[in-house]
Amino acid sequence: MENIEAKNNPYYSRTDTTKLDISNEEWKKILAPDLYMISREASTERPFTGKYNEFDEVGEYYCAVCGNHLFRSTSKFTSSCGWPSFFEADKEGVYYKRDFAHGMDRVEVLCKRCDSHLGHVFEDGPKPTGLRYCMNSISLEFGPDSQK
Repeated sequence: MENIEAKNNPYYSRTDTTKLDISNEEWKKILAPDLYMISREASTERPFTGKYNEFDEVGEYYCAVCGNHLFRSTSKFTSSCGWPSFFEADKEGVYYKRDFAHGMDRVEVLCKRCDSHLGHVFEDGPKPTGLRYCMNSISLEFGPDSQK
């Protein structure tokens, strides 16, 4: 599934892992309003509405904002929570921070390259990690193995 926005985004790359330092004002000019709201303002898409919630193709998941590698499809599982879920992330692709928004204590998952909000990680996932990376579909872009 091609990220149409990537064509208008000079910072998007699936090969460049250089850390980006782009202002939200600049991102707002480049990103679609819904992607901006979730990735830059840490909003959340409604459950069961995302394009990758019930999606099982084999390939790689990338940050929809900058193209950074985040997940392999073999770590995706059906969690029934309403968002695409993974039990393992690319250690070079994500970082974490505590999130106390909305009166909750959670761990936010962010893109290591562009600092975009991706979702949250919980400790109720399957083996081997016991983790559930609960991601917003809009924050993800998929690249099928068949296109390699």
